[in-house]
Amino acid sequence: MSRTGNDAVKQGLALHLEALWRYGLVLSRNRDTAEDLVQATCVRALERAHQFAPETRLDRWLFSIERSIWINELRSQRVRRGSGVVDAEIALVFEGGPAMESNILAAQVLSEIGRLAEAQRETVLLVYAEGYSYREAAEHLGVPIGTIMSRLAAIREKLSPLAGDTRPATPDDRRGDDG
Repeated sequence: MSRTGNDAVKQGLALHLEALWRYGLVLSRNRDTAEDLVQATCVRALERAHQFAPETRLDRWLFSIERSIWINELRSQRVRRGSGVVDAEIALVFEGGPAMESNILAAQVLSEIGRLAEAQRETVLLVYAEGYSYREAAEHLGVPIGTIMSRLAAIREKLSPLAGDTRPATPDDRRGDDG
């Protein structure tokens, strides 16, 4: 019954606000725009709560709404890129000595992720931050699962220098030093 969908949306919406904001931030790269996206998503979800099927995952449904709103916004505005990019240092909280090293690495990773193309940023958020399976991310983004795998492989390759090169040196690696 549609009443059940209404109740599920009303009761569960607040639980997903942080995830919606993170997704909005990944999509827009702008704090204010992310907040606007969350607000628009909540309004649309409440307006269309009768369409929600309670046996499905609310977070996935909300993310779909948010992405749809973002795409519509891009189509209507054409450009929102480049203004108000969130610096990793602002997004992270530095507490204590041991946590500081972790936060420095996290800041570097977030900075590199911020430089990725929108499709790659979106893939990272869905798979690594929000826990989507590759298949779920592919369905959400409307791309083949191989595209998700390819994007993540390229992202790992790009970010691997941040983790340090822990593989053993090969003869090819040493040739450059002898030269």
